[in-house]
Amino acid sequence: MTLSAHLIVERPGFRLDIDLTVAAGEVVALLGPNGAGKTTALRALAGLTALSAGHIDLDDRPLHTVATERRPIGMVFQEYLLFPHLSALDNVAFGPRCHGASRSDARRGAAVWLERVGLTEHADARPRQLSGGQAQRVALARALAVRPRMLLLDEPLAALDAHTRLEIRSQLRRHLADFDGAVVLVTHDPLDAMVLADRLVVIENGAIVQQGEPVEVARRPRTDYVARLVGLNLYRGVSADRQVTVGDVSFSVAESFDGPAFVAFSPAAVALYRTRPDGSPRNLWKATIEGIERHGDNVRIHLEGPITASADVTPAAVADLDLTPGQEIWAAVKATETHAYPA
Repeated sequence: MTLSAHLIVERPGFRLDIDLTVAAGEVVALLGPNGAGKTTALRALAGLTALSAGHIDLDDRPLHTVATERRPIGMVFQEYLLFPHLSALDNVAFGPRCHGASRSDARRGAAVWLERVGLTEHADARPRQLSGGQAQRVALARALAVRPRMLLLDEPLAALDAHTRLEIRSQLRRHLADFDGAVVLVTHDPLDAMVLADRLVVIENGAIVQQGEPVEVARRPRTDYVARLVGLNLYRGVSADRQVTVGDVSFSVAESFDGPAFVAFSPAAVALYRTRPDGSPRNLWKATIEGIERHGDNVRIHLEGPITASADVTPAAVADLDLTPGQEIWAAVKATETHAYPA
């Protein structure tokens, strides 16, 4: 492992205590709700927040005893923090100059990095003359110009509009693929995490609650936060053979095992009926419509009842069923679209 860290930071009313490992060339995304400890962890790795206990080892050497300015790291802040009085070229050259490079060597190296991120023609521009996407690329080039062994990214795409974000996300993925050190990314955006990261680490209340490859976390969320993040309804119950009991609702599932279980399904898998459907459909319950809102091209229906759930339907279905808040409705999910796994 390039990075092996046990981060403990104690503050009044809060304690961060996580173990974090990142292999060479690996991108790890820290996810979690506001106040979970993601940025605290990133700042601790950078030396901007002191550890209360624990350690940070980088390339098998202790990093937590090294002064912040001497740590072999590069950092891209959410606001980018480019020096407003310097050109793009001199912003990128700043790090190498601080590490002892001559002005000419630093500027030569900076020019190479600006070429890599496609900004050669903007070398003389000041930050105020750059677009958000261009400023982000200058900040990334500045972070990489010091040839760090660890790259820290704090919400690197948050300041961009949706169109620019799409383009820069793709470019950033390519640049990270060429970096052979450890990358730690903090983001609130699940799409950023899924596209950019090799592994997700989910933090809640200062502790790791789930980690794994993006596809595994998305398929098997283990907390309500993760379920909302990946857009699934999630419940905890007890499984017996192919039945999972959640309160007063019993779900038929494809998986067979006994014991504590999670059961999850997509809002798009929920079918709604004005009256109880004919026959004996499985995974059926009566609910009350708590709210209705647009959700992309569909409409999201929030349901209350024996379980709280979200259902995604088309605008035409809303009209056909004449759905309104406060209305009682029947909800059903096919067993083939209801997935269970051990809790």
